[in-house]
Amino acid sequence: MFNPTRDQVRSFFIESWRKQRAAEPLTAMESMAVDIIGLHPEYHAVLEDPEAIQREFSPDDGQINPFLHLSLHLAIEEQLSIDQPPGIRAATATLQLARGNRHDALHEVLECLGETMFNAQRNNTQPDGTAYLACIRRRGGS
Repeated sequence: MFNPTRDQVRSFFIESWRKQRAAEPLTAMESMAVDIIGLHPEYHAVLEDPEAIQREFSPDDGQINPFLHLSLHLAIEEQLSIDQPPGIRAATATLQLARGNRHDALHEVLECLGETMFNAQRNNTQPDGTAYLACIRRRGGS
């Protein structure tokens, strides 16, 4: 299983965005990443700064870590593509209908994923797919 370091993840997003801006060919994963980056113009300057690889983004300072945010988006896109955990695709579609647009719905799924990962780390357990889906369904009104 691939377990990239923080710097590898950051380099992936920075390099994907660089290739997009230079009109260079992208891999399927890079293409998915740049689609997500395109939805977040607030992160473009960070991704264009090579020193961002070493930058700290502290929630104590009110900062959102753009690399974490983009990584969670990418994870959700992968989950949706294979419907894993089973039912996430339908639950997200329902949430999208409730919110009126896909990106807003994905941000809610992202909140559920973050909560699920936090609970797994806190409890030293595997992520609870059932609780994750229940969170998405609650937000979608089902």
